[in-house]
Amino acid sequence: MSVLSDQVVSFTALVYLLAMISHAVEYALGNSRARAVAAPARELVGAAVGAGAVAVAERDATAPAVSGAERTARRAELAGRIGVGLTALGAALHLVGLVTRGLAADRMPWGNMYEFVLTVSFIGVAAWLVVLVKVPSLRRLGLFLTLVMVLLVATAELVLYTPIVPLVPALNSYWFIVHVSTIVFASGLFLLGVVPAAAYLMRAGYEQGKRSFPYTLAKRLPEAASLERLTFVLHAFSFPIFTFAVIAGAIWAEAAWGRPWGWDPKETWAFISWVVYAGYLHARATPSVKRNVAAWLAILGFLTVLMNLFGVNIFFEGLHSYGGL
Repeated sequence: MSVLSDQVVSFTALVYLLAMISHAVEYALGNSRARAVAAPARELVGAAVGAGAVAVAERDATAPAVSGAERTARRAELAGRIGVGLTALGAALHLVGLVTRGLAADRMPWGNMYEFVLTVSFIGVAAWLVVLVKVPSLRRLGLFLTLVMVLLVATAELVLYTPIVPLVPALNSYWFIVHVSTIVFASGLFLLGVVPAAAYLMRAGYEQGKRSFPYTLAKRLPEAASLERLTFVLHAFSFPIFTFAVIAGAIWAEAAWGRPWGWDPKETWAFISWVVYAGYLHARATPSVKRNVAAWLAILGFLTVLMNLFGVNIFFEGLHSYGGL
């Protein structure tokens, strides 16, 4: 089962990469379609010599261009659908890799950084597929989501991989399932939430007339209002779960170590994340605070989550040092 899990995770990373390429093709074809539609107007300006010439030029220049634009649009649509299908296939393989890892370890697959990153990334992609069913118009966010999946799964496999070992004694508790499951679920939603937050900042800049580096990507993104609304919904849903996870961790710490809170590095950064995300929700609910400021807070919150996951395990020592590195 362990070997099967490792092989399936490798295939998962490959499928996510193919999905990312498909979404990138959709973006590229979308840009080509925009150029094809713009071309007839330029041709007509030079060809307009008399009313009859204009009519002839319009028929000659517009008909093939529109036909080409339609073909390109269909190809872009097909590439986008293939990207979604490959993402769903990658999520299914992702789940198989986690289940087989758990069966091989005879426990929930959350005992080290490798397993935790795989689980968090799976929650993120599964939540994305649910969002896509509800709001298909957000499909072009798939490029960014699959990019994140490729990076996380590849990092887990190439950098964080740890052979299966039994849980350390401190984790042998029913609180392991209660606390870790909720923290994993909330982290996966935060992972998904940071994607529309970053996309919103790019799209909002484009809608305001800014021509910065991500201009080409930004003009193909969904409307800024829909991206901002999705960011809020995901964070408003995940924040109470994250709060419960922190409280459950404190209860477990009281039972395991005789104190609910000791400013251990993990505990400290969990608190920092909680404060930042609470700040995001407060900023989002305050009319005087600009939406881009709130979006930056959402991104900052996820950076603190990454710090808690990677930085604390790599650079700090504490009671939560179960990273497996």
